[in-house]
Amino acid sequence: MTSPYAENILRSIRRITRAIDLHSRELSARFKLTVPQLVCLRQLYLHGPSTAGHLSRLVFLSQATVTGILDRLESRDLIRRERGRPDRRKVTIALTDKGQEIAESMPWPLQERFAQRLSALPEEEQADIDQVLDRIVHMMAVQDVDAWPIVGAGEWTDPCAQPATAPEPAAQTATSQTASSKKRLP
Repeated sequence: MTSPYAENILRSIRRITRAIDLHSRELSARFKLTVPQLVCLRQLYLHGPSTAGHLSRLVFLSQATVTGILDRLESRDLIRRERGRPDRRKVTIALTDKGQEIAESMPWPLQERFAQRLSALPEEEQADIDQVLDRIVHMMAVQDVDAWPIVGAGEWTDPCAQPATAPEPAAQTATSQTASSKKRLP
C-alpha cells in the first residue's frame, strides 16, 4: 500500500528537477554556453583569476573536465591562460573583457536564490529540511549517485574555506575521469 503523500512528494521532486532543467536550457540558449561553462565563468567572476585545480574544487568537477571546459571558453575568447613568472609551470586562468561582460549579465542561478532564501530561515528549519531530503535520498536508494552543488553564494560554495565538504578531484577513479573528459557537453 502506498502512502497518500507519495504522489505529492514525487510531484514536488519532479517540479524541482524540471525547474532546474528548464533554467539550465534557458541559460544555455541565451548565452550559447553549457551550464558547466557558465558556472566556471561565474566562479572566475566571483573569485578572480584562479588555477585550473582551484577552479575545479570551486565547481566540484574533476580537473580533466574543467580543462576541457577551459579549452572551449578560451576558443571563444572568454578566458585567457597566463603562465606564471618566474614559475612558468603555474597557469592562471582569468576572464577576458568578453567573459567579464557575460559573467556580469548572467542571472543568479536557481541554487543561489535557493541558498539565499534558505539562509533566511531559522537554523532549526534548515536542519529539518536537510534531514528530510537526506531521508528521501536514502528512500530512493540514490545516495551513491554523484551530484555537485553547482554554485551558490558566499561561503556556501567555497570548498577551499571548508575543505571537508569539497570532494577531491583526484579521488575520482581513472575510469570516471576518462569518461567525464570524453563528454563534450561541459
